[in-house]
Amino acid sequence: MNRSTLSLHARDSLFGAGERSWRGVTSPSWSVLNGHLMKTKSLAGNNRVAYLYLLPWIIGILGLQLYPFIISFYYSLNDYNPIRMPLRFTGFNNYIELFTIDPEFWISLRATMLYVIYTVPPKIIMSLFIAILLNKSRRGIGILRTVYYLPSLFGGSVAVAVLWQVMFMDQGTINNWIRFFGFDTIQFLGNPRTALPTLSALEVWQFGSSMVLFLAALKQVPVSLYEAASIDGANAVKRFLKITLPYISPVLFFCIIMQTINALQNFTSVFIITRGGPLRSTYMLALKLYNDGFHYWRMGYASATSWIIFSLLTVITLILFASQKYWVFYSDQN
Repeated sequence: MNRSTLSLHARDSLFGAGERSWRGVTSPSWSVLNGHLMKTKSLAGNNRVAYLYLLPWIIGILGLQLYPFIISFYYSLNDYNPIRMPLRFTGFNNYIELFTIDPEFWISLRATMLYVIYTVPPKIIMSLFIAILLNKSRRGIGILRTVYYLPSLFGGSVAVAVLWQVMFMDQGTINNWIRFFGFDTIQFLGNPRTALPTLSALEVWQFGSSMVLFLAALKQVPVSLYEAASIDGANAVKRFLKITLPYISPVLFFCIIMQTINALQNFTSVFIITRGGPLRSTYMLALKLYNDGFHYWRMGYASATSWIIFSLLTVITLILFASQKYWVFYSDQN
């Protein structure tokens, strides 16, 4: 076979393979490329569907949370009345007035902090105590857990606040029972000393959400640790302090933060039941914000109050996060 014949065979083999590939016999490289193209198109289609489902949430968080959050700070630097426009820039005068001139600010700040003290520790203790009692495997325990959780389903509702007002008013259910047993009635909502604790009791009563979290955390504590501690002679208190509390400390930390945030922003109960009285003993920051903004139409001043509440929340949260290294134990730590 001469040189020309070899070149013809090489040409036929080369172009023949190419011709066969174009006629339907796909080479491996083309199949891989087509597979990548199909996967890319499928992922792009899935991404478009995912963004479509996320669109209501994105619109909501941008339009109903992020934009009001930013614009409220701008309003706090202005003398803003929605009835008369335009805005008049005043700088930090609203903040200066709050801290130096307005006596109601310090009254409301004191009432808010007392409400947090009256509410958060008892609520955490109550929810943890009930969770420990319900951490049993007994008949009907699921029904009891549901019953204890039910008050949290109505948390923050106007109906529950009205019910609480009817129960603790001067001629309410509680005083009727006190009168029935021959004792003097108590002005739960009319006495400055008892009004705020009565409001706090409403929040403490709604401990179901924290209870569920504590119950889930208690289920994760190894039973073998309790057995070993019992063999070593540890009583129930030592087992709780040395085993239970460290294991559930991350959940405890989370519940303290969330309940503190909720207490600092409380509005519904104080607005429905006492309207800040008697003698401003329940006049909290959220109610002051509402009155300044929607009674006196000082939206800039009310925005400054909202940013003070936000700053207070931030400071307390940072303090709690800074303290967690001393008492919160995570599973990845020794």
